[in-house]
Amino acid sequence: MQRGTFQLMKSVNKSIILNKIRTSEPISRAQIAKQTKLTPPTVSSIVKELIEQDMVRESDLGESKGGRKPTMLLINHEAFYVIGVDAGPDSIHCILTNLSGEIIDRAESKLQANLSNAKFLEVLINSIHVLFRSINNRDKIIGIGVAMHGVVEVDTGTSLIAPNLKLSNIPIKAELEKEFGLLVKVENDARAMALGESWFGNHGELTSMMAVNLGLGVGAGIVLNGKLYHGAENIAGEIGHMAIDMNGDVCECGNPGCLQTLVSGPAIAKRANRKTGEEVFQLATSGDQDAIEVLEETGLILGIGLTNLIHIINPELVVIGGGVSKSSAFILPTILSTIEKRALTMKAKRTRIVISELGDNATLLGAVALLLVELFEPL
Repeated sequence: MQRGTFQLMKSVNKSIILNKIRTSEPISRAQIAKQTKLTPPTVSSIVKELIEQDMVRESDLGESKGGRKPTMLLINHEAFYVIGVDAGPDSIHCILTNLSGEIIDRAESKLQANLSNAKFLEVLINSIHVLFRSINNRDKIIGIGVAMHGVVEVDTGTSLIAPNLKLSNIPIKAELEKEFGLLVKVENDARAMALGESWFGNHGELTSMMAVNLGLGVGAGIVLNGKLYHGAENIAGEIGHMAIDMNGDVCECGNPGCLQTLVSGPAIAKRANRKTGEEVFQLATSGDQDAIEVLEETGLILGIGLTNLIHIINPELVVIGGGVSKSSAFILPTILSTIEKRALTMKAKRTRIVISELGDNATLLGAVALLLVELFEPL
């Protein structure tokens, strides 16, 4: 779908109705009018447009309450498709999904060391092209969402700093829109993961939640009333650089004792004198007591960090994802007991802490959700 066509589909009332159908399907026109406060003629007119655009379909008749049985409406999840990308730090993963986030195809490309901006963009573009071969009609693709590690300038879709790739000022949005002629949204990977959890994590209706990504680095995304919170300068959620030990190891950011220097995969490996965090997890699983103690200590440190965040943001839910979360059997009990001991009030102790069920797909689905937000939510 060309960018101009996508924008023509957008209007406040149309997005309100689309989102109401998405969250309440199957639903009748009368129910939509009642729940959105839009007039029945407005609802009927917009629904007619949405059916003509193939976005909405009619289902079998609903239950009668004494009169004619109403026709129910559902989203046509196969009407359009979205490409989601998880870019870096060591590979590029891409997925093609329908409007419900069902994954239709995947592509992956490894990133070599010492990349230039141009080479990174070349690998990214080639990876996306692979997915275009999975679908006959490219006009059914509404856009591309990119989750990028590091600091992202969301308005321009520019990767300002990609520390693990040692790159800066990558014009991702501009280059992809020029190549594909589609709407492109670019977001920090941890924030994208948070949006993915909000849309696809089955966490129920929440006014506030946070997703913490524990992998080669540590980041977080904050979702308030269904929308990502970026902060004044697009660095909200950089919890990996929360100071935990003023006399600790120097972080890549230049400050000592950041949370990232203690609980990321490489940090866990370093504390255990092993090559990788995954090796520490395997040893712990086989009963190695030293590895178990390192992971339990990691849970303690994370518990302290999350208690700080609970006191500042007070979210209803914290979802933990990323590679380190696979050690949940060892880290989660200590996280929970630490929060129980340190949280300021009884209600603060009730913040739900869960491990992501989306696993390795959380960030990719978050990249997809960047486009679904554009489509379904009001301007």
